[in-house]
Formats: sequence, C-alpha cells, structure tokens
Amino acid sequence: MYINCNGSLLSLAKPVVMGIINTTPDSFYKNSRIQFENQLLTTCEKMLHDGATIIDIGGYSSRPGAAQVTEEEETLRTIDAIQLLKKHFTDIIISIDTFRSNIARLAIEKGAAIINDISAGEEDEQMLETVAALNVPYIMMHKRGTPKTMTRLTNYEDVTQEVFDYFTLKIAEAKKLHIHDIIIDLGFGFAKSLEQNYQLLNQLEVFKLLGKPIMVGISRKKMIQNVIQADAMDALNGSTAAHTIALLKGSNILRVHDVREAVECIKIVQMLN
Repeated sequence: MYINCNGSLLSLAKPVVMGIINTTPDSFYKNSRIQFENQLLTTCEKMLHDGATIIDIGGYSSRPGAAQVTEEEETLRTIDAIQLLKKHFTDIIISIDTFRSNIARLAIEKGAAIINDISAGEEDEQMLETVAALNVPYIMMHKRGTPKTMTRLTNYEDVTQEVFDYFTLKIAEAKKLHIHDIIIDLGFGFAKSLEQNYQLLNQLEVFKLLGKPIMVGISRKKMIQNVIQADAMDALNGSTAAHTIALLKGSNILRVHDVREAVECIKIVQMLN
C-alpha cells in the first residue's frame, strides 16, 4: 500500500505517524499552537527526530465552537510555514490541513505533498477537481455541520454503517475524477457522541473493506479526556492507549501531537505481527 508524495512512493504497509503543527492561536491543545518561526522550526525538528513521517500544517482550528477564519488569514498562517519548513528540511513530507481548494493548490505549489480535507470536498465544490488536477494524495474525513453546530448533529441509527456508506459514495466520486491515492479519516470527535466515537474505534477494521489506508486522529481529544477525566494537557497516557487500539484494529496513519510516544506504540504493536 503506497501513496505518491512529490514523486516518491511512501509505503503505508507499516503504520506511520503524522505530527500535528497548528499555526493557530486557538487549537484545543495549546502545546500544538505555533506562531513564531523559531518555534515552528524547533517543533518540526523534534517531530522529525522522534520519527514523524508526515508533518500536518493547519491554520484553521476545527475544534467544537471554533471561530471562523478568513481565507486570507488561513493563507498567511500556512503558506509561509510550509515554505520555511521546506527550506530547512528539504525531504520533509508536508500535508496541508484545509478544506479550501485555493489554499490547497497554493500549498502544493509551495512544497506540500498531501491534502488533508476535513470536509471531503463538501465545503468547497472545487476541491475534488483541484486534487485531481494536482494529482496528490487526498485525505477525506467524515463530519457533519461546522465547528459551531457539529455537537448537535449526532443522530445516527448506526454510526458505523452510515460512515461506511458515506465513504463508499465519496471514494466513488473521487475515482470518477481519477483520484486514486485516497486516505480515509473517520472524523473522531466530529459530530459523534462519546459512545459513537468508541463504536467506530472498536469497529475500525470494518473500514478496511473499503481498500483504502485509514488515518486516525484521536490524540488528546475529548473522547479521551472525558473517559479518563482529564484535560488535554493530561491526556497523553489515554491517547497512547487509544492509539494502540487503533493500530490493532488496522490504522495506517496516526495523526498525533506526541510523535515519540506514537512511534513507540507502533514498534510494540509490530512485534505482534
């Protein structure tokens, strides 16, 4: 199982880690917020040293209740960061976390290799065509509503079946445009109750039937915090436990705040194979 990143094939046969860098002032985990060049370089260098394969740059917080960000502001927050990282770490694989096609296009032009879209093309009708034209890997996520409304949109008859059906349709739509390097993200925490999040985690292997790599983004989220009764700052141990489950259930990419610990999870789980 490979994806083509800037002309190089990245194998996902063994799980890899995506390190989260948020160039925002309001992401839910404050230690992931980066607003200065030296902080960006230091954080990225540590993540790469600790074993991150992909660095995910995002300039628009999608936490519940987050404020809207203009396209101009999101561009300022992300594009300079991508250029700076590519200058200092020439072989780095960067994903751009955006639902806006214009930003996705510019990010790829400036050195990013992957588009990570929390809306699966539903927030910008030009996104899928843009991905197809750029011929880059595309991460599509399931969600409902916006950061301000999604907590009220958790009425599923069977969340696993409905999310599976959603990706069946979305993958078919992407394939019609000849988008082949597709990665799916179940959208943990996005319009799902606590119980629904854990149902999806428990039934993660069902989604292997779609034949696409699976990215799991659960690091330090409310679904962890609420179970262990801790805030994001104290949710590392719970995140590690959940990451281990995700790997055992078939996750190919762990999107995390804490790279070293996630890499260690992969090493341990790999010993079972």
